Amino acid sequence: MFRLPIVKFFSRILNRATITIVLVALQVLWLLWAFWAFTAGRVWLNGMLKALSIVIVLYLVRKDENSAYKIGWIVLIGLLPLLGGALYLAFGNKAPAKGLRTRMRKVEQVHTADLAPRPDQTDTLDRVEKNLSHYVETYGPYPAWKHTAAHYFSCGEAMYPRLLEDLERAEKFIFLEFFIVKSGTMWDGIEAILKRKAAEGVDVRLIYDDFGSLLGLPSDFVIRMERSHIRCIPFNPVVPLVSLVMNHRDHRKIVVIDGNVAYTGGVNLADEYINAEQRFGYWKDAAIRLEGAAVWNFTVIFLNCWNAFRPQETDYAPFAPTRLPESSDGVVQPYTDSPLDEEPLAETVYLNILAQAQRYVYLYTPYLAVGEEMLDALKTAAKRGVDVRLVLPGIPDKKLVFRLSRSYYVPLLRAGVRIYEYTPGFLHAKCYVSDDHLAVVGSINMDYRSLFLHFECGALLYSNSQVIALREDVLATLPQCREVQLSDCRTSLPGTLLDSVLRLLSPLL
Repeated sequence: MFRLPIVKFFSRILNRATITIVLVALQVLWLLWAFWAFTAGRVWLNGMLKALSIVIVLYLVRKDENSAYKIGWIVLIGLLPLLGGALYLAFGNKAPAKGLRTRMRKVEQVHTADLAPRPDQTDTLDRVEKNLSHYVETYGPYPAWKHTAAHYFSCGEAMYPRLLEDLERAEKFIFLEFFIVKSGTMWDGIEAILKRKAAEGVDVRLIYDDFGSLLGLPSDFVIRMERSHIRCIPFNPVVPLVSLVMNHRDHRKIVVIDGNVAYTGGVNLADEYINAEQRFGYWKDAAIRLEGAAVWNFTVIFLNCWNAFRPQETDYAPFAPTRLPESSDGVVQPYTDSPLDEEPLAETVYLNILAQAQRYVYLYTPYLAVGEEMLDALKTAAKRGVDVRLVLPGIPDKKLVFRLSRSYYVPLLRAGVRIYEYTPGFLHAKCYVSDDHLAVVGSINMDYRSLFLHFECGALLYSNSQVIALREDVLATLPQCREVQLSDCRTSLPGTLLDSVLRLLSPLL
């Protein structure tokens, strides 16, 4: 009689995520016990550890590193002079694991020529736009393209039917790369089409982040997909080890169909993204559909990741676009950023937009946990007279991160930045739009993890019609928001102290 509820209870408790958390916690406790047991009474060892901590602090001061990351470690070492230096040696390197890094960089280097810029693609851009395009092209390296049609979607449920239509039309291949894949209405609709297309001989491949999808998929998911001829790669599989390697997640959202159509944005493959499930009120997101030449960038991005882990092809030419729009709508430049190098491409794109704006910059972001460079850029743009408006969630998905975001409000408001909280629910979109001629739609949040630790992607739009569509979406959204005033930001002394601690920990939140 009670067997079924008991089985359900234990199946919820004894899942992969719970077991991983328990094992990691046990490792942390054991390592702390071993450290204190080993150092107790050993003066010479304590002296060496303190000297190591001093050397690490001096190293951090000189290192060309994000200031928030450096300050966090310096404070931790100051609080734990014996343990701090050793912790930095063990966990302070924010680069991905050597094996992952070697595999991905090797493939990217082989296919650099596939992303060589084509002539006359940016000749219609003004000087400011050309400079930004040149930066992304050189340091990405991801070229800009004419002959690309774009369509902006202001929510996931608007995008979903169009995505299903495009999947149904696939004739050669379907590539999907997502942070979250979760069983439910949205995935069921996509999975049915993928299985049918794979049975017809279409090449169907799926990369999903193992951590992001940890609670959303059955344990035999990969086996089921492979049986249906849908090939899968769980990115950076979660293992119950104490390691910062688990920080490096594939946060991209990419769909490529036959090399002619691509999607990106903030929408994952889970029911809340199309509001088939209510979690934090109405879930507002954004996505963009590209058709034409610029799809090639996303195709190469996907294939580079795929061939790093399941080597299959060295010639990408068969995956190139086969049809282009009759007319060109501005210029589109898809790009990705990753922790594989020291180039903060995603942050620099955002900083450049703020630095070059003349009239306005409107931003959608679910999280605001930025370093001094980004904070100064937002304030400086507002002080120059640029209309800077930030739109954030009114209902948070992570309360501590929401409080951290609010800790930045006071300096921004004092500088003239206008801040809005989306009252119907959770805003998950990640977009910039500026001066009616420049926009970004992608997966990149304004926080340390997105800007420095995750594999991310976005699409830059120059003088494209969908720049105006994004602007109009922001202006239509603002009346649904509560504008934050300085008087709303009063907090107690304990609250101020908590905010300061959260700022220090922001690279890990």
